[in-house]
Amino acid sequence: MSDFSTLEVIRDPRGFATLWLSREDKNNAFNAQMIRELIVAIDRLADDTGLRFVLLRGRGRHFSAGADLAWMQQSAQLDFNTNLDDAHELGELMYALHRLKVPTLAVVQGAAFGGALGLISCCDMAIGAEDAQLCLSEVRIGLAPAVISPFVVKAIGERAARRYALTAERFSGIRARELGLLAEVYPATELDAQVALWVNNLLHNAPLALRATKELLREVDDGELSPALRRYCENTIARIRVSAEGQEGLRAFLEKRPPAWQTAETKEPRP
Repeated sequence: MSDFSTLEVIRDPRGFATLWLSREDKNNAFNAQMIRELIVAIDRLADDTGLRFVLLRGRGRHFSAGADLAWMQQSAQLDFNTNLDDAHELGELMYALHRLKVPTLAVVQGAAFGGALGLISCCDMAIGAEDAQLCLSEVRIGLAPAVISPFVVKAIGERAARRYALTAERFSGIRARELGLLAEVYPATELDAQVALWVNNLLHNAPLALRATKELLREVDDGELSPALRRYCENTIARIRVSAEGQEGLRAFLEKRPPAWQTAETKEPRP
């Protein structure tokens, strides 16, 4: 997974991957090529049955400055249908990340503007630096956060989304935690150490159970407590209990030993 020019995908031998936004000289700003490469990278990760979870990070000082200025200038000269195609590509990226079967953790430092908030919102979890600066900046340049809006509203709620999308105020990592966009924030100098702790914690958990739980929560969402949903939930736990992984987990718990999936967690991560 190294044939990208705007990304890096680094596979850790313990069974997770880090997807790096890697346009450091452009503050990891989106352009059409990065969007296409992200879609391809996420599709490949989706096909990796041995994957336990994915980290989404940005190289350098910033997570992502949003849309690339040169790309936006080009877009302004395109007709409606071509712009619609571009919007469809961005939507494909957001939905692909949102529906990825393994858990996703975004790590946010520096600036996260515009579409970057969409990426963060599409991840299951996000942590960041206290001094990170986040902004739904689209209205400042005469645009709207249209494609990312469903995910942002899910992440921070309708009322907060209205405020920050309409005012384009910048807000800190601390405020992002208060809004629920970031689960935790840390001093910037401690962020990498905290990422390692999050990774180690996730590695304690059963790989197939992580996937099943993510699928379960997507199905439950905030939907109606229907008979169909009840049957789905009951079938899910029954299926997990009789699986090889579920049986191993129960035996390990009763025998007071680590389960098999924890045996490789002492390996050092790749840089």
